[in-house]
Amino acid sequence: APSPVLSAVPAERARGRRAALSFAAIAVVLGLPLWWRTTETYRAALPYADIDGLGQLPFQLAVPVAVVFAPGAVPGDLPKPLPFKDVQEMETSVNRERPLQLSLRLLSLLGEADAALCPLQDASLGALTMYVVPKTSSLLPQGISVYVGKHRGALVRAGGGLAALRTRLRQLTQVMSFTTSSIAAALSDRVPDGQLGPDARRHLKSSLGYEITFSLLNPDPKSHVVDWDIEDAVNRYVQPVLDKLSLVANFSVDSQILYYAILGVTPRFDKESSSFLLSAHSLPHVINPVEARLGSSAASLYPVLNFLLYVPERSHSPLYIQDKDGAPVSTNAFHSPRWGGIMVYNVEAPASPQASLPLHVDVDMVRVMEVFLAQLRLLFGLSREELPPEFLLESPGSEGLADWELDRLLWAHTVENIATVSTTLTSLAQLLDKIGNIVIKDDVASEVYRAVASAQSAMAKLATGHLHSAFQASKEAVTSSERAFFDPSLLHLLYFPDDQKFAIYIPLFLPMAVPILLSLAKIVRETRQRKKEPTKMD
Repeated sequence: APSPVLSAVPAERARGRRAALSFAAIAVVLGLPLWWRTTETYRAALPYADIDGLGQLPFQLAVPVAVVFAPGAVPGDLPKPLPFKDVQEMETSVNRERPLQLSLRLLSLLGEADAALCPLQDASLGALTMYVVPKTSSLLPQGISVYVGKHRGALVRAGGGLAALRTRLRQLTQVMSFTTSSIAAALSDRVPDGQLGPDARRHLKSSLGYEITFSLLNPDPKSHVVDWDIEDAVNRYVQPVLDKLSLVANFSVDSQILYYAILGVTPRFDKESSSFLLSAHSLPHVINPVEARLGSSAASLYPVLNFLLYVPERSHSPLYIQDKDGAPVSTNAFHSPRWGGIMVYNVEAPASPQASLPLHVDVDMVRVMEVFLAQLRLLFGLSREELPPEFLLESPGSEGLADWELDRLLWAHTVENIATVSTTLTSLAQLLDKIGNIVIKDDVASEVYRAVASAQSAMAKLATGHLHSAFQASKEAVTSSERAFFDPSLLHLLYFPDDQKFAIYIPLFLPMAVPILLSLAKIVRETRQRKKEPTKMD
């Protein structure tokens, strides 16, 4: 009879083989998928195709223009009876106001006409109304063919037939809405330098907010006690402009007085005029030493506009700024693109040399604010382009800018916002595609989807001429894209490379995997040996 010990050996070996195979099967079928699922990087789906499409879609901008003909002003070659609609399309590859001496009475009459016609116009942003008056109308002064009011209307003198009228209306529409150069400036990051004008990159970039800082620099407080009523000046002159620009962005205003703050450039003394001069080439070296003292942009989330009033010290008074030709600048001020402006305010010398120090100085805030508001317009790109002499533009008055100038700013900022969203989302998509171990949460994906949808909506609204809704959609797109791009969760696993994964998981899985692998190897060897042994035949 066979020994029980010998008969138990094959059974024990079979049980060992089954246990090893069971462990291996559990590890492969259940363990590995479970480990893979619990350690994988969660990445929500993103609309990569729509993001790529944003940068390829052409901009279509439509300006609603209503042309109203006064009696006797209808061209004789008008092809259709009034009223009718006409659409003119123009496709473009986006790669100073002249002084006019006019009587106050005439300007007053035109201003009254502009104010009287304003309630009859379309109140929506971007919509223009052109009133065509007869050629012999006395409403327009002699030699003036086009009058542009401070609202969204203009008076055009008839004459020359329908073709000439269309050319004039097209030119007027570009003045009051957008031009190729203004759109190219808004897309300056995408357009080659050769296709941009000299001032394309001098304007402020579109932003959801701006901070304005007025600073009084008094380098010699022992000689001058300077008093400036900045709060009243801001409320009276700056706030009306900011109220009108509140549709574009949020603004915050603050002020400060800095003592012993010098310009950092030694002015040159001129014996002929007994004054000190700052040449044009030395002006760029003025900003850096002063900016270090301002401290306003260190903790700001938005662009900071600096307006500095500098009262020169007594040893360098009077101080005048020269232009490139060596002539004195009438405003005694200069501005730096996308930064702000500086004005030098000279103090009159005392009549008696024995006057006691310090001298009390009351700043003429009217003169100062005129300069700062002009610089603010330049920073936002609201400088009026050079127009033909037959064009007459109404002064915007205390509001600082006309309604159609606000529309020009909105057209440019809407296009720039859409381009910014496209660039931001494209960069984000490329980053996430390149680095596969960055977590993409659902809230980040929802912000990306919302940004894409808002940008597409803004482009659709631009194509139909709805400027206000297009601008609001572009702002929402910018907000969502920035939230997605700067989400803190995107940096959670950015610096967790594969070699660190192996360094962590190998000590964990190797002690468990070695016995299983050795058992499987032993089973394979025993199986091969059994196949090689000859079968006994009775």
